[in-house]
Amino acid sequence: MKTRSLLLLFVLLSFLSFAQAKANPDDAAIKKNLTYFMNSVMSKKIDQAVNCIYPKFFTVVPKDQMTQLLNMTYNNPFMKIEVNNLKFGNIEKPELINGEYFSIAHYYFTMKCNMGSLNDDMKKQINTMLSKKYGKNNVQYLSKEGVYTINAAMKACAVSKDRKSWKFVVLEKEYKPQLVKVLPKKVLDKI
Repeated sequence: MKTRSLLLLFVLLSFLSFAQAKANPDDAAIKKNLTYFMNSVMSKKIDQAVNCIYPKFFTVVPKDQMTQLLNMTYNNPFMKIEVNNLKFGNIEKPELINGEYFSIAHYYFTMKCNMGSLNDDMKKQINTMLSKKYGKNNVQYLSKEGVYTINAAMKACAVSKDRKSWKFVVLEKEYKPQLVKVLPKKVLDKI
């Protein structure tokens, strides 16, 4: 009887361990492609980063305009931005909609924005904007260094036809009206 109980316990523990270890098989591909996208942004390879964006997004924001916007943000001499510590949260199981797979990926990073060259009014405006976007508790200003440190919690929609190569659209509530033209309703309902 003791042997049966131990065997049953062993089988249950093995089953629970396997169930917890079993990950979504698409997670690795999504993480790899999202890491490539974020590394491209971090290393200021803007053209490379733009090529990681879901092509249908360019029907809303033209590709050259997106390139220019990212260059103004990450290659701006008045505002030096550094992105670090990329981490992943939940990555939803991809869902097939109209011949493409869609998955919501949660990710986090720390961003440092050096605002030392801006005047006080601009710094106040940027502080208000950053606090509104990322939450007041996630934005810290280090006055001695003139640097904002931001803990950013983000969501992106990963899109793929083959579940190997993924393209991305960053999901933000304020852009939902534009994303209606790009993403299926079922995905938009999750924003």
